Amino acid sequence: MPHLTTAATTAAATGAGRLGLGVPGYAHPLLAPVEWAELTRPGTPLHWTVLNVTDGPGGRPDPHCTEAAGKLRGAGGTVLGNLALRDGTRSFGELVSDAHRYLDWYRVGGFYLADTPADRTELAAVRRVADTLRGLGDGLRIVLGHGTHPYEGYAEAADQLVTFSGAWADYRWSQVAEWTADHPPERFCHLVHGVPRTHLEEAVRIARWQGAGTIWFTDRGNGGGCDPWASMPAYWDEIVSRIGPGVSE
Repeated sequence: MPHLTTAATTAAATGAGRLGLGVPGYAHPLLAPVEWAELTRPGTPLHWTVLNVTDGPGGRPDPHCTEAAGKLRGAGGTVLGNLALRDGTRSFGELVSDAHRYLDWYRVGGFYLADTPADRTELAAVRRVADTLRGLGDGLRIVLGHGTHPYEGYAEAADQLVTFSGAWADYRWSQVAEWTADHPPERFCHLVHGVPRTHLEEAVRIARWQGAGTIWFTDRGNGGGCDPWASMPAYWDEIVSRIGPGVSE
């Protein structure tokens, strides 16, 4: 059982809101047509999915991505454009330019800032990017992909923080930062690969205890350089039914 602080356990036990899915980036719709189609299924507890054309929006509009994003929007889903911060090495101008292309070509509902720095020293720069992106349209959602617990101030810079991204072997013994107890579950997301079907219930329980409102669990691993997020888990139907609408918390 993972170590949990008293404050975090109490917050999770009393917190409202249901778990939902955040898809960190399926493969291109031509390579993963079933996966993209499944996200439009009625009743799927989807909070958002990331569209990453070619490490960003690409050099020109991709009709297959336009179609997939349009169908997902039509089903009520939120598509986030992937912006690679590369731990703060991307320039402000590059990021804003990519954001405009995502909006113009794919009509995204927000942005996923991949590889967001977690240090306090980078907070001002990340906040500048997030504030600028939010100003590009009404209701745009900003998710910061730290992959770890960042300096607490980042919680005020975005709608949601990814505070864990990694393997099940690490997640099941992970610790939650005490400051997260001051925020509701919808502010946090956990992305975990290599979760066996037999441990799916345990993984869901950890997410709830640690106060995460959005999750993505998959049995796919990252061995051999494979992208664990490129396809849906083998237990897709089970996880949808486990956390879908009408499931009691």
